[in-house]
Amino acid sequence: MTAKAIARLERGLEDELGVPVALERPANPEHGDYATNAAMRAAPMKRKLPMEIAEELRVVASGLPGVKDAAVAPPGFVNLQLDPAWYGEALGEILAAGADYGAGSAAEPEKVQVEFVSANPTGPLTVASARNAAYGDSVARLLDFAGNTVDREFYVNDGGAQIDLFHESVDARRRGEEPPPDGYQGDYVGELAELDTDPVKVMEERIRETLERFRVHMDLWVHQSEMEPLVEEALAEIELYEKEGARWLATTGWGDDKDRVVLRSDGRPTYFAVDVPHMRLKWNRGHERLIYVLGADHHGYIARLKAIAGALGRDPEQVEILIYQLVHVTEGGQARKVSKRRGDVVFLDELLDEIGVDAARWHLLSRGHEQAMDIDVDLARERTEKNPVYYVQYAHARIAGILRNAKGRPSSPEPVGQVAPAERELVKRLAEFPAVVAEATERRGPHALPTYAIRVADDFHRFYHDHRVLESEEEPFRLALCNATASVIARALDLIGVEAPERM
Repeated sequence: MTAKAIARLERGLEDELGVPVALERPANPEHGDYATNAAMRAAPMKRKLPMEIAEELRVVASGLPGVKDAAVAPPGFVNLQLDPAWYGEALGEILAAGADYGAGSAAEPEKVQVEFVSANPTGPLTVASARNAAYGDSVARLLDFAGNTVDREFYVNDGGAQIDLFHESVDARRRGEEPPPDGYQGDYVGELAELDTDPVKVMEERIRETLERFRVHMDLWVHQSEMEPLVEEALAEIELYEKEGARWLATTGWGDDKDRVVLRSDGRPTYFAVDVPHMRLKWNRGHERLIYVLGADHHGYIARLKAIAGALGRDPEQVEILIYQLVHVTEGGQARKVSKRRGDVVFLDELLDEIGVDAARWHLLSRGHEQAMDIDVDLARERTEKNPVYYVQYAHARIAGILRNAKGRPSSPEPVGQVAPAERELVKRLAEFPAVVAEATERRGPHALPTYAIRVADDFHRFYHDHRVLESEEEPFRLALCNATASVIARALDLIGVEAPERM
């Protein structure tokens, strides 16, 4: 998805060339505002030299509205310099779109379900689950912004060996005994022992509260205990085979390394078997795409989940499994260890107490989900420009202050005269937002947004340093530029669950 002002230029060139044209900002601004290598890509098809095609494009580009000058550079680039009117149009379109600028990139909107976090209710959410939560929620925000209908789901594993061990650990504390050697040892186990209620229900409620604090709202809560009675009915809908007295699903047909047992020889369902009614429920709710956000130790589930989809008569490509890597917390140069059972764990609530929701979400999303990452608590709690989230939020707050001082003075996207270099760079940066957000959505990579937001803040701070906004001849244009910048920063932050403050 491209900003309209850029798309118009691309279409004008495409009409002449007959192949798609993509305009990009040159690394060196002296080479123009935008450039394209389309002539080189079209040369084999047209059987002409790239420089010859580039010259033809230069002539066409020179006649396009908004183009001040066009030049050819070896081995076949076409470089464009744009006039002030183009910047006015681009800025006006950003302002007209408002909070919807960059929205609607989905060519065919779908009803999507994103299942994420789904941590065992055997203790408070850890920092590992926090990365799952921040990532899954931001993917959901991006999909929603693109025009899809999105539901967020938490699957509660309220049965199985770990739940039994958790109960045993709490019961031991209630008797004044030590939990089993492989049981749960954290202080919270002792606190739960003092309550005359089911510790699993208590932990589930605390998880809900922590997620809401973390700005993650789940639309659906599905319990394993609700799915188990539906296993037999769901398995009747898929093709199984028998071997060694057990019933198997041929998951190797969908890329698994071996087939999987769904019903043991004694008739008991496996944990995998419960996934069948669970996924069936998702499809029956009308979802067209299922996304699972799973930890690094769940690679084996990719083929298994796709196999269930195929066995249920669905296209396995409608199932996406997003795997995120581990996160480590450091403070004073030392790493904190994470083990929910031993109790030497960094809980999400503790992290939020120390650095706040904004810093936590920002830093958890600052790297791609496929990379392991560290959170430096000392940096994350800083309220200086060393901390990138503070730096970006400060840019928004500074703009808000300018607009408050403007006290309703008129603004206009129409430039008064020439557009200064810092102004041009800022407008071009804002014009990148639709493409940035569309690509982040397509790649399920919200980490692109913090990177982009920093660049917007950089460009704004350079503009603000070089040019006075209020009481200048260009005040209406610069106020419009400030408004557009604030809107784009706010939206980029919102898509990763970070607030855009008016004051700091």
